[in-house]
Amino acid sequence: MPVSFRRLVQLATVATAGLSGLCQAAEVSVAVAANFTAPMQKIAVAFEQDTGHKAVLAFGSTGKFYAQIRNGAPFHLLLAADDETPAKLDKEGLTVPGSRFAYAIGTLVLWSAQAGLVDKQGQVLRTGHFERIALADPKLAPYGAAAVETLTRLGLLPTLQSRFVQGENIGQTYQFVATGNAALGFVALSQVMVDGRITRGSAWQIPADLHTPIRQDAVILSNAKDNAAAAALAAYLRSDKARAIIRAYGYAL
Repeated sequence: MPVSFRRLVQLATVATAGLSGLCQAAEVSVAVAANFTAPMQKIAVAFEQDTGHKAVLAFGSTGKFYAQIRNGAPFHLLLAADDETPAKLDKEGLTVPGSRFAYAIGTLVLWSAQAGLVDKQGQVLRTGHFERIALADPKLAPYGAAAVETLTRLGLLPTLQSRFVQGENIGQTYQFVATGNAALGFVALSQVMVDGRITRGSAWQIPADLHTPIRQDAVILSNAKDNAAAAALAAYLRSDKARAIIRAYGYAL
């Protein structure tokens, strides 16, 4: 019989009390969307310091994680780059009922490692002063789908499609731009912003009305029904400390 989310919260509470010797710390295996790499690495460190539990992180595309989970990959928690994938896993009975929640709203940016190339209105897309533009595979990565939607709404998809360099996920897409293999590309704001500032190059933050909101949901997977660390991390992601880290990387909540 599936364990209820209320029961998981109770387990998390007991696990936190373990810092006083009442319970042994545990590990949680987490599948994390590539766009959330930097904030999740910081959250994992704080989580271990505050609870004693250890989060073992794997980063990649949400589409690939979905296929792996359906094929029995031993993840306990999924932090997706969308809300559709956790919802599908819910319907397929592969999650703990009632455990799904939004942990962040992602922001798409057009970014170049070159200072001054990307202007504040994104007119570089119309002038075409570049050879290649990178984006994540829109079939696997929600940020890639948002990039295609943006170009479609701008009426630029037919013009620019032949210049695409496609990454498997948003992490690989960032690398294409960072290394100069593509002059510019659509990446997650979290990859180029720290503490509210773009750390390198030039960027245009894509207006929210140019694509469907990138709501990112987390969900506890069914094989974690007895894992106190999974429930503890799900609760920790909604703590003030975790939310402050998430905001610092440009996510809305």
